Amino acid sequence: MVNFRIVSKIIGSLLFIEAFFMALCLTIAFCYKEDDVMAFLISTALTNGSALLFLNIGRNAENTLNRQDAYVVVVAVWVIFSIFGMFPFLIHGSIPNLTDAFFETMSGFTTTGASIIDNVERLPHGILFWRSLMQWIGGLGIVFFTIAILPSLVGGSVKVFAAEATGPIRAKMHPRLTTNAKWIWSIYLLLTIACAGAFVLAGMDWFEATNYSMTTTATGGFAIHNDSTLHFHSATIDYVAILFQFLSGINFTLLYITLIKMKFSALLRNTEFKFYLSIVAGATLWVMYLLMSRMDYGWEQAFRNALFQVVSFITTTGMFNDEVGMWPHITWIILGGIMFLGACAGSTSGGFKCVRGAMLLQVVHNEFRRILHPNAVLPVKINGQSIPQTKIVSLFAFFALAVLMTLFTTSIMLVAGIDPTNAITIALSCVSNVGPSLSNHVGPVLSWSVLPEYIKWILCLLMLMGRLEIMTVLVLFTRSFWKDN
Repeated sequence: MVNFRIVSKIIGSLLFIEAFFMALCLTIAFCYKEDDVMAFLISTALTNGSALLFLNIGRNAENTLNRQDAYVVVVAVWVIFSIFGMFPFLIHGSIPNLTDAFFETMSGFTTTGASIIDNVERLPHGILFWRSLMQWIGGLGIVFFTIAILPSLVGGSVKVFAAEATGPIRAKMHPRLTTNAKWIWSIYLLLTIACAGAFVLAGMDWFEATNYSMTTTATGGFAIHNDSTLHFHSATIDYVAILFQFLSGINFTLLYITLIKMKFSALLRNTEFKFYLSIVAGATLWVMYLLMSRMDYGWEQAFRNALFQVVSFITTTGMFNDEVGMWPHITWIILGGIMFLGACAGSTSGGFKCVRGAMLLQVVHNEFRRILHPNAVLPVKINGQSIPQTKIVSLFAFFALAVLMTLFTTSIMLVAGIDPTNAITIALSCVSNVGPSLSNHVGPVLSWSVLPEYIKWILCLLMLMGRLEIMTVLVLFTRSFWKDN
């Protein structure tokens, strides 16, 4: 049976952390003396009060979790964080509709970046900072953040990490998970600070740089300007954004080994990184050629805009520096494909993940070889290590579910009267946690506010499932999960 006392205790403790982040936004609101002060004051008080209530329910609970508890904790935390995270929007009135407020918050925490706000530039600084901070918190995972700073709160941290972590292979840099978490979050923090500093040097002010650095390294894509980084019309800012989006799409354990331990050869030997790099290079050259041949772009502008959008889509950031909806339709297919693929496992990006793509290609290649050599033993290898058969089965299960979810959601949207281009790209965007669609009617440039309310709720579930890699959420809907054993 699920131990709801320990679940409640953990949720209560985590809500104190969310209240702390709200208090940071309250400080921003005080500094700018805008009308969102009361919204954050009330939201912080409500979140703290609810945290005490959850802790009271979970008092005297043993600090250990079984596997069932871990899955319930992870899903519940993401949903409850989103519920409390929408309070500032509702109380301030910047998003008066409950559905829209929850959609915006779920999009923020899952780093999807789809927004229902038509004009973000009218928002006060505190609310803008909260949107960016939500994405930064969700970048590496809410519960994983807790494992790093307060490991005692999550007694079964390994089980919780397994439920929240992305990718089929878990790389470790240290025997203790809490030490791993601290190092990974340290890399994440350093990347964010370095990104903010680079943006300042490129011409942003500190508030702009802080917000864009949080959403860039979280590969979330929320912007504080209606036209994202296109607002600046700066090649330098574009290249800075490209660099840090690309770095944030690399496995953070691999970044630690490369940057901290100075083992640069590990990066070049890594199967997933080489696959990631080759996809980025190939897609960029292809899109660049199309922009030059069909839209008369100069070579530098074509290279920069192609590279920016390819990196933005494959890392599932969703930022833009050009009107992609005006590009040739063939570029939409390229961007849609890499949007589904995503960057590396163990990064802040969403999507199918490059490591799964590399595994899938090896399986297909082995099947062709098996036709010629029926008795040959043909293992699937990543970084020189054979992948167990159970991982291969999980790979195909995940791929099938991702495709089915995309098709099912697309079908519902077609029935709702949404045009085919938007229906398929919105579904892909949410299941991969990317954010923009590719039509001129919904994203990248325009908001998602035009969608029917029931579609928004479906997309909220899809964003959550995409962030927690489907199985973690779907397992809660199976009868066997809730049995006593």
